[in-house]
Amino acid sequence: MTTHGRDLGRHPGRAARRLTALVLGLAVTALLGTGAVPAGAGPSDGGLKGALDTILSDPRLDGGGVSAVVADAATGATLYQRNGTDRLMPASNTKIATSLAAMGVLGPDHRFSTDVLAAGRQTGRTLRGDLYLRGTGDPTVLAADYDRLAAGVAAAGVRRVTGQLVADDTRFDANRLGRSWAADDESSYYSAPISALTLAPDTDYDAGTVVVEVVPGGTEGARPRVRLTPADGGIRVANRATTGAAGFSNTLSVEREHGTNTIAVTGSLPLKAAAVKEWITVQDPTRYAATVFAAALARHGVRVEDDRIRLGRLTPATAKTLAAHRSMPLRELVRPFMKLSNNMHAEALTKAMGHQATGRAGNWGDGLAAVGRYLRGQGVDTGTIRQVDGSGLSRMNLFPAAELSKLLLAVQDEPWFGDWYAALPVACAPDRAEGGTLRTRMCGTPAALNAHAKTGSLTGASALSGYVMDKGGRKLVFSVVLADYLASSVKSVEDAVVVTLAGSDTGKGTVEAVRPERTRTAPAPADVECSWRKPARC
Repeated sequence: MTTHGRDLGRHPGRAARRLTALVLGLAVTALLGTGAVPAGAGPSDGGLKGALDTILSDPRLDGGGVSAVVADAATGATLYQRNGTDRLMPASNTKIATSLAAMGVLGPDHRFSTDVLAAGRQTGRTLRGDLYLRGTGDPTVLAADYDRLAAGVAAAGVRRVTGQLVADDTRFDANRLGRSWAADDESSYYSAPISALTLAPDTDYDAGTVVVEVVPGGTEGARPRVRLTPADGGIRVANRATTGAAGFSNTLSVEREHGTNTIAVTGSLPLKAAAVKEWITVQDPTRYAATVFAAALARHGVRVEDDRIRLGRLTPATAKTLAAHRSMPLRELVRPFMKLSNNMHAEALTKAMGHQATGRAGNWGDGLAAVGRYLRGQGVDTGTIRQVDGSGLSRMNLFPAAELSKLLLAVQDEPWFGDWYAALPVACAPDRAEGGTLRTRMCGTPAALNAHAKTGSLTGASALSGYVMDKGGRKLVFSVVLADYLASSVKSVEDAVVVTLAGSDTGKGTVEAVRPERTRTAPAPADVECSWRKPARC
């Protein structure tokens, strides 16, 4: 027996789950057709349907959309569904599809490389030609890594370059921003431009951004002091702010001016106030990375005679490698990606999949086609979804909870599933590297340190999908996607679903709904993922 080109005999667990789900699904369809089962019921509703229907009838969702599915992780049997096939905006639950496809298409051992190559002839300490800095999409390269690359060039005996420094970002296409990304997010670090050659200023690996720290001046009326990290990326600061009287309101604003690499600092920062840190996107991530590398070359005694950096030129096939940096393997990279819901990682991986699949410059079209092929291989009906980016930042993405849960069921048989599962945020795990975007949620409940799930947040859209163990030791898959609500936050509604599952013995039908206000969920902004607000709020 085969399905979607896969031999189910090689995956007996997956085969059993799909067969069980198919039989149960047909049975429920037949009952629905006769009116014997109310719409929204599953094959084993018992007390579960009533409990979850009560939670998902929260007044905050009035007039909005709800798509929810709960399934037995071992058999694939659907235990509950409410509008499971409705297509709603998944926000960062889109990263479930992207990350799983990346593990399947690129492989858990995939590493990005960043290389320095010499095109020309080296005579003594002089390179007579150009020096190439070539990227392949690594979103985790730090300034310290560029410094080590520069040290490698010096160690190779090069002290003088007669040509130029050339930044080769041709592994990806030149389209920097995703489809329908909001224009008012231009400065926001979670919406940074995508390049095959980029730089992250910190170990959250926020590629394509610079950290701006503003400290009050020494006297009232003085200009605040502004410091950039890294300091040598060629970013201009227009400091128009003032230091206000102690105790007065902080009206400081830090934003990048449209279409430029100029960061405008305006407003007032009170005297003796704490420093303000903002993570701001750069206009051109390729030039930014190359400028930081050029400064590192100078520090290591390598002089490039033509100091004009040339962008976007393909490295000659005959060029000789002088220094190389390799990223952590994908099985490790997926942790900061998923724990902190890093948009730039999602888009870099999407374009990398596009390049691997076609050999062309990585682009969203080819990358998303590769994601779609992977999803179909897992039994997902891609005709019911729309995915236009890798991260979920676009408001054009649409996923039904039924397809997300189907995907979460299918991938349990992948050989690398343990690595991917470990990358999911964990409810109330206090370490940010473990709890991620769930670090402050569901504390003091049966779901704490139990639920492993991916969050999702945009204005009017929220989602939570993953795995939880119920009171009887039964592992469950769940997906809750909420949309078009007007409330400030509906996170506690999602959490109430998961806490109810964790505190119930679903096999025996002993289920009692947990009220959302009793989920011990810390207040969180609902318009974006909590990890997208800096300094970190989760």
